[in-house]
Amino acid sequence: MDKPKPAIPSHMMNGSSPLHVSTETRDKNERDSLFAAIQTSNRGRQAVDFDAAPDYFPKPSGSNADYRGAMERHKILHSEIEVEGHSDDRAARTPLATSRAQSPYTQHPTIDFDGLSWPSGGTRERKEATEEQKEERLAKLAGAVRTILECVGEDPDREGLRDTPERYAKAMLFFTKGYEENLRDIVNGAVFHEDHDELVIVKDIEIFSLCEHHLVPFTGKMHIGYIPNRRVIGLSKLARIAEMFSRRFQVQERLTKQVALALSEMLQPQGVAVVVESSHLCMVMRGVQKTGATTTTSCMLGRLRSTAKTREEFLSLINRK
Repeated sequence: MDKPKPAIPSHMMNGSSPLHVSTETRDKNERDSLFAAIQTSNRGRQAVDFDAAPDYFPKPSGSNADYRGAMERHKILHSEIEVEGHSDDRAARTPLATSRAQSPYTQHPTIDFDGLSWPSGGTRERKEATEEQKEERLAKLAGAVRTILECVGEDPDREGLRDTPERYAKAMLFFTKGYEENLRDIVNGAVFHEDHDELVIVKDIEIFSLCEHHLVPFTGKMHIGYIPNRRVIGLSKLARIAEMFSRRFQVQERLTKQVALALSEMLQPQGVAVVVESSHLCMVMRGVQKTGATTTTSCMLGRLRSTAKTREEFLSLINRK
């Protein structure tokens, strides 16, 4: 009869743990990792050229087939740009390949200068609508709101609700104005060459968005940090980028990733970090009704993802009062 194996790990019976690493070795490994991250930050990557030729970005026509073809070309262009900190090992592309992927996995292009969101074919119609088409859209939306009022048992013709459908329609178009904006217009050339390679952080950026599952608000704060690679962006543009992506139907996880990946592709920095803290009315006003619950999401790229000390520095600075 075989003797049962002991439950105690062998390294605890036969000497020191292989997980124990001396301070000198740990520091050396971290320095080597940091040096490798800096060395690879320029390899195979190119910053977005805002002054490029008109065909630099896809220009789809109105048909869905042309739109899908342009999106495929955009995906090919995006795949040729090495994501910050990503190794040359083509096999390790998804989070399943490692305990923590080198970069967040996404199926969609990061930047879409046609203003089609991530992605949304109908957005282009709204962005390019004439004044007459805008009036028709507003009237159609107001009619839908009137139907909602009737369905909940209200009288849309009573004094207090008579103008509510049109007011709400205008408010909804404002809540989702991010669909009519794109990064080219928001950045507006405010990317500058600067000899700076330390953290740049803008924290406590207020955001207001709509949960796409229930169309009720979630609100909170976004903290954005990046380590420049000889390119910096105007500070107010960070807040404007957060505003653009938040003024759409969203989930917090995607919003966090969109801002981080957009900055990474625009600036090609050594690292990017975005943290969002918010309260969701879909779990405060309805459902579980936990009024004190908050949700925190993060997206880290490059050195802020691979280097623990750099990540800890960012987190400590955004938590400092």
